Amino acid sequence: MFNRIEFTSGPGGPLHGIRILDLSRLVAGNTLTMVLADLGADVIKIEPPGGDTLREWRVAGVETAWKTYSRNKRSLCLNLRDEGSRDILLRLTTEAHVMVESFRPGTLEKMNLAPMTLFAANPKLVLARISGWGQTGPYAERPGFGTLVEGMSGFASMNGFADREPVLPPIYLGDMTAGLYGAIGILSALRHVEVNHGEGQVIDIPLLDPLFSILGAQAANHRLTRVVKPRTGSRSTNSAPRNVYRTLDEHWICLSGSTQKMAEKIFRAINRPELITDPRFSTNENRLHNVVELDRMIASFILTLNQQECLDLFQKNGVTVGPIYDMSDIEHDPHFHARQIVVELPDTDLGTIPVHTISPRLSATPGRFRRAAPHLGEDTHDVLGEIGYTDSAIAGFISSGLVKMPDKPEKR
Repeated sequence: MFNRIEFTSGPGGPLHGIRILDLSRLVAGNTLTMVLADLGADVIKIEPPGGDTLREWRVAGVETAWKTYSRNKRSLCLNLRDEGSRDILLRLTTEAHVMVESFRPGTLEKMNLAPMTLFAANPKLVLARISGWGQTGPYAERPGFGTLVEGMSGFASMNGFADREPVLPPIYLGDMTAGLYGAIGILSALRHVEVNHGEGQVIDIPLLDPLFSILGAQAANHRLTRVVKPRTGSRSTNSAPRNVYRTLDEHWICLSGSTQKMAEKIFRAINRPELITDPRFSTNENRLHNVVELDRMIASFILTLNQQECLDLFQKNGVTVGPIYDMSDIEHDPHFHARQIVVELPDTDLGTIPVHTISPRLSATPGRFRRAAPHLGEDTHDVLGEIGYTDSAIAGFISSGLVKMPDKPEKR
């Protein structure tokens, strides 16, 4: 078990007072608004009667993804297929600072909620539009799942081993990268409104552009060499040695010698100081040319030691080395516990649920865990009441199907 954290009521975090309407689905939008909600923003998930699709991603029958990405948010269940819901959304917009959506480009326009309509209701509104390929361009209307973007961005072609197929990431990399870039964009646009007295604007957040941006200098490298970056497994094309190595007890370590001094420390640690002056390995460029043989020598040495013995030896010699962890290792690592990188939050289904902590960590105005991920429509009545709708009006919305209350409302 990780450290248990109780929810704290009341305002908190540097974004307190910012209201965000989140119409997005799945990971990119929920990552974006989770970051802002953790830092104090009031995020209202506007969900269809069937709920955000993320709720359907269950493990052992539990909505673990929803519980992780939708903490600190509220849920309003609004049937946007009904024309009457447009007035409710526009009224919400007048009280909001940000709207986030992830429909296919053109969908908002078909719903008579084009940006100009939203800006007419609230000229200061920041509208973040998430899609696979962007709001413009020949691929704009294509389905934009992260898998396709991870393939077409160039990431998969670089990932894996040279003698095997390209490898897609085992996490929602395209979505999460877009979500983090989107959060930066929203904070920048909000500053423009608040400090520069500017108007609202549209933020175009495709999954493709941010993922391509983290690939670094690949475009420039290809222009200069006309060589497509090969798949190199865990090796680096910039420095050597750098790889993962198996230990005697069938565990793994990762090791990096990205500076000349560090490479020399590695050679001494494996009892091969003569490699420091060996022309094949005396410079980084030469080590890259002879990396297969270099890896063979390092791997042979490491295979004679258990993982902990290897870590102790290298750390004693000042070598940059670390273990390869899985979740079972993380659960027992003292650093993860001391830093509370993973925390246990109260959960109505499981008692507690482990989630990653709030990041980044601010010293003066830290984020807080204020509430668990909401049940579908849990906050419908409260949210509509806050923008002036009476109990009788809300009851009328419910009876007409414009909004939906949870079957078993349960406040946490």
